[in-house]
Amino acid sequence: MAEEVIKAGAKPHYPDGVAVVVGGSGGIGRGCCERLAAHGTDVALTYRSNRAKADDAVAAVEAAGQKGYAAPLDLVDRDAVTAFFDDVAERFGAIHTVVFAVGADITMTYVGDIDPDEWHRTIDGDLNGFFHVVRASLPHLRKQGGAYVALTSAGIPRHPQKDILSTAPKAGIEALIRGIAREEGRYGIRANAIQLGVIDAGLFDRIREQLSSNFVEAMKNNTALRRFASAHEVGDAAVYLSSSVGSFITGHSLLFDGGYAV
Repeated sequence: MAEEVIKAGAKPHYPDGVAVVVGGSGGIGRGCCERLAAHGTDVALTYRSNRAKADDAVAAVEAAGQKGYAAPLDLVDRDAVTAFFDDVAERFGAIHTVVFAVGADITMTYVGDIDPDEWHRTIDGDLNGFFHVVRASLPHLRKQGGAYVALTSAGIPRHPQKDILSTAPKAGIEALIRGIAREEGRYGIRANAIQLGVIDAGLFDRIREQLSSNFVEAMKNNTALRRFASAHEVGDAAVYLSSSVGSFITGHSLLFDGGYAV
């Protein structure tokens, strides 16, 4: 592996096989799919119900000269998750990267006002869903090594009000990421998280409808850079952490917030 990194130099490099983007049909997930493909890897992605968006993401991967594949997947169904990863490994020969780009469509509310049913749905789809992904994909990554990249939340180190339905499951995902990094490094597997601030894509497009324009502007002004990030910028960070250029980084949470926590 070290020899491959030296030969590859500073340009991101991936081994043979495919990168899987769970939630790749969403705005941020698609940004990850496009940047992964631009750096020379085939991409398989999952979607929940929007086949049209998934097809568009596959088309973008293929436009970059790589093979693309999409399949519907309910992360709560552990058997379906296992079947998906087995199928992808057979189609592409190997899996070298798993990017978890799932974000629950949450209600912005205070902890004391959370609907218990929504809490359980969110934990099942996000935290338990990530566990199912890890359980199903680990046997494949162990064969040649690889990387996990989980998109989490900048609200973990600095809690934003009314965002607990996002930060609580993402904090659990980060605990799993650290566990994978510690225990699976012997197989050449790395695991990292990207703590996302506000990204001008995907889930935020829906949450924005619950917020006033003044509040959105205040959110921008709370970052040192006075702006939100793009989905492609997230994709670039995912490429860094999953490819050869990040080959000695594991168990890390990259704060990707434009200076919100400063």
